[in-house]
Amino acid sequence: MKSTVEQELILYGKNARIDFKTKVDWYQKHQLLKVAFPVDIRSTYATYDIQYGNVQRPTHWNTSWDWARFESVAHQWVDLSERNYGVSLLNDCKYGHDIKDNIMRLSLIKAATHPDTEQDMGEHEFTYALLPHEGDWVRGETVQEAWSLNQPLVARKGKLKEKEELSLIQMDNPNVMIDAVKRSEDGSGLILRIHEYTGGRQEVTIRTKFQIDHWQECSLMEKPIGQLQEAKDIQVQLKPYEIKTFLLIRKEI
Repeated sequence: MKSTVEQELILYGKNARIDFKTKVDWYQKHQLLKVAFPVDIRSTYATYDIQYGNVQRPTHWNTSWDWARFESVAHQWVDLSERNYGVSLLNDCKYGHDIKDNIMRLSLIKAATHPDTEQDMGEHEFTYALLPHEGDWVRGETVQEAWSLNQPLVARKGKLKEKEELSLIQMDNPNVMIDAVKRSEDGSGLILRIHEYTGGRQEVTIRTKFQIDHWQECSLMEKPIGQLQEAKDIQVQLKPYEIKTFLLIRKEI
């Protein structure tokens, strides 16, 4: 049985992103399906997205370690940039990447037979996207576009008062990301987790649309590590790629 690949190209009026919405019906074994984009970029390194940060890897194969690296893992995006222009490759569920010189490649289907002899057989649906941008990946808002691809905005029918704006949590720094908003494990309040994702030192003010009685910085295990604060707004400083977690003691949302 032959494998088939169908693609829908999605373009945006006010966004440079190009989405490749893909449907695959796959039956070949020991065949690796990859997509490749030769781009007009000259850079000796590329940037790979990882959880709570990113890493840079060379685009040349000069050492035995370079040759041994068939591909590298990245979560939502990889980027190849010069000083004033670059291209990002985004995805919503694929992780194997390799960038050699100016060619960006993403592994789509592996079709191995160990440990599962039927691995990758059958139907697949996924989307990857190409994002040309000015400047580097920070200026090009690669992270925001990758999150938009992975967590698209969903609209629900409802009513708002005229000129009313509702937002559970607001921040004044675009280089800081909210990672989690959840009830604390002990039920005493709300947990808010943020991190800095550009590799720079940041100051951020966090505001909520609900009343907070107190807030306190805590560890990832939700153990208090800071002083209990009574200020309405949360004002903090973050080091490069730093993760911070806060316990919000609230009245009512």
